[in-house]
Amino acid sequence: MRKFFQELKTDLKFKSAGPGQKLSEPPRVPKEKPKGEAAPRPRQGPTDEAQMAAAAALARMELKGKGRAAPAREAPGSRVRKELMAEAAAREKVLSMEEEDLACPDEDGASALSVSGVYFICPLTGAVVRKDQKEKHLREAILSYFSVDPVAASIMEIHTFNKDREKVRAGVETTAKYLDNIYLHPEEEKYRKIKLQNKVFQERISCLEGIHRFFQAIGFETKTLPVPGQEATEEYYVLKEEMLTRLEDLRDYKEQLLNSEPVRAQLDRQLSVFKPSPEAARFELPNDFYSLTAEEIKREQRLRTEAVEKASMLRTRAMREKEEQREMRKYNYTLLRVRFPDGYILQGTFYARELVSALYTFVREALQDDWLPFELLGPGGLKLTDENLAFNECGLVPAALLTLAWDAAVMADVQAAGEEQPASPLKPELLSRVQTLS
Repeated sequence: MRKFFQELKTDLKFKSAGPGQKLSEPPRVPKEKPKGEAAPRPRQGPTDEAQMAAAAALARMELKGKGRAAPAREAPGSRVRKELMAEAAAREKVLSMEEEDLACPDEDGASALSVSGVYFICPLTGAVVRKDQKEKHLREAILSYFSVDPVAASIMEIHTFNKDREKVRAGVETTAKYLDNIYLHPEEEKYRKIKLQNKVFQERISCLEGIHRFFQAIGFETKTLPVPGQEATEEYYVLKEEMLTRLEDLRDYKEQLLNSEPVRAQLDRQLSVFKPSPEAARFELPNDFYSLTAEEIKREQRLRTEAVEKASMLRTRAMREKEEQREMRKYNYTLLRVRFPDGYILQGTFYARELVSALYTFVREALQDDWLPFELLGPGGLKLTDENLAFNECGLVPAALLTLAWDAAVMADVQAAGEEQPASPLKPELLSRVQTLS
């Protein structure tokens, strides 16, 4: 029997070798393939995913060779750790892509961005200025206002450029007491003099930017007076004599100082209208939308290096909420688009912590018929019914595309009334500057 199988194998091997050839014949040339037949494709190297899978398989084989048996079922804790590690890896990839977008903008530059930046409207001049020029422009505008109303300008300077609100409150209240004493006791000369080296004056008042301009604007002048019983002199603010006939003005100045607020530039919505476009959900944001400073960027990088360690342990609810809060604070602004039923798109810039009600107001002001009831649907069709929630609480930062839906019952009544409806619900002046999304 063994001999039979050996002869069978020899016969099969002989047949597979092809037709024979005599020793006297020239060597045969292989037949050429038809021209229409495609050449075999070169074998491609394994992909990165395949290499990683192969490495993992080899590692498992090595472990088996060392006597470690594979578990029949994966432990729940192990499965959760793997999911957390996968989540951390995905987050790492997204953050890396964001950094690359910030560090390496497209060749088209600003033309590829959804909006060129964040802009503000100066309440004093009405000028629209970019975010990085806002503080400089405000300062110049307030200083220029001294030629118009020096008292108002000095009060604006005090409240706007001193960032420590507690120091401002203490300094303003102490100054108000000085003025109250003058108003209530005009005959007392001691109340009309303020020693500049007084400890309270130095600690609470003199440290405030703009405060000395305020004293000069309301009628105080600097005088060097002798110290009683000594040869030394000291500097004082002394109220001018003519101000004693204008005590009501002095009281008004005190009230203005107490009740004023910092001058704040208003965020420019940069309202834009776009034609229907499949690119409506694609956003390219400039650096202005990121609230990360240089120190915060370093901190984010450190947090990402800890991501794997965090993923190796189960996170508590408090830990997850803290991480969500950090993500919510990552952006100061958000770019929102609202798509109408006819396909037109309304776009505006908002603070990330503004309420949803601001978006409803923004849309309503753009309608020809602002009385028409509507609702806004967020990504995934979620209705934004709670207008007291902030955009970052609704997941609408740093950008989002929303959909406007009319109230079906009201629209049915409008159609039943037979009234002619405009081609678009948006105001004509907005449609006159409609743009195309690129």
